[in-house]
Amino acid sequence: MRIALDYTPALRQGAGIGRYTQGLVSGLATLTPRPDITLLLAADVAAPAPDRANPALPFAQRRLPLSSRQQAILWHRLHVPLPLEWLAGRFDLFHAPDFVLPPLRHAQGVITVHDLSFLRVPECADARLVAYLTHAVPHALRRASRILADSQSTQRDLSALLDVDPARIDVVYPGIGPRYRPVTDGDQRRAVAARYQLDGPFILSVGTLEPRKNYPRLISAFAQLRRQSGAPHTLVIGGGKGWLTESIFAQVEREGVASFVRFLGYVNEDDLPTLYSLADLVAFPSRYEGFGIPVIEAMACGAPVVCADNSSLPEAAGDAALLINADDTAGLAAALERGLTDRAWRETAQHKGFAQAARFTWHASATQLLAAYARANKP
Repeated sequence: MRIALDYTPALRQGAGIGRYTQGLVSGLATLTPRPDITLLLAADVAAPAPDRANPALPFAQRRLPLSSRQQAILWHRLHVPLPLEWLAGRFDLFHAPDFVLPPLRHAQGVITVHDLSFLRVPECADARLVAYLTHAVPHALRRASRILADSQSTQRDLSALLDVDPARIDVVYPGIGPRYRPVTDGDQRRAVAARYQLDGPFILSVGTLEPRKNYPRLISAFAQLRRQSGAPHTLVIGGGKGWLTESIFAQVEREGVASFVRFLGYVNEDDLPTLYSLADLVAFPSRYEGFGIPVIEAMACGAPVVCADNSSLPEAAGDAALLINADDTAGLAAALERGLTDRAWRETAQHKGFAQAARFTWHASATQLLAAYARANKP
């Protein structure tokens, strides 16, 4: 089976779908025998660097004559019926890892839908993106041979919100790489702490600065924790700026905790395992997630986790985290306090967290993915 996979997100996005795409390809590279895959690149992205650590290295690459923007306009806004095969050559199956599917002449189409946040929590997304996805995703779903979901939660949402037959959906859980493990080397820990100017105990939260991540409520709960318990911790937030960020910074000022909240900006993935290892607690009170990779990253590094109980997060967390209502500030504050002070729970959470995180590897994801490809390619 000749497979083409759009690798553009891995080169354009440093987080989210970009890391997902890169992780999937790294997992596919571990399979024996190795599948026949060609990675397709938009005209406006740099080619993958030719180093040994690059997961794209084992696979052929083909550059398309259209930029990402040109593809979006032609295929997903104007619906010009220009088949991808005319630009990329013949193949049996095409995998689009980023919600939308180009026109295909003969190949079977597989699409990954990571979440339906644009329908579940549209107030948390950019209005133009909501309008685009609301139009483009249903159109792609109708034409796909198989649909991949990051979780059972997303599978249920696809059926409930877009009337997709569950029999057409395969759940392919994301994974994490081997770098996510406890960092005990003192020099490395000191170097990362110095790089981010972290000189005391802290609670860590990782994710793009945008409304869905629920940072204003986390900041309020953190302020309540400090008032009630006198915890000496700083709240450290690692993530690049997304959209509608004003309320996040306003909440810091409103709660009077500007001296105790640190925004690191985008964090290089090389530093994340050390940050998780340094943190006394990781908090992830998101309002909605297709999966919630930071939860298992933190667990793999030995960090106790507090996270929301909605959408896919119970699937990611299992019984290894404190689950809270994302809308309950007092409940979140209480969970933060317990997560910092309950030694028995912390020890149990760490033990269970290692086991939970071990379930999610990119090799396992790639194995699930190849089975989905085979189902899509059946006549």
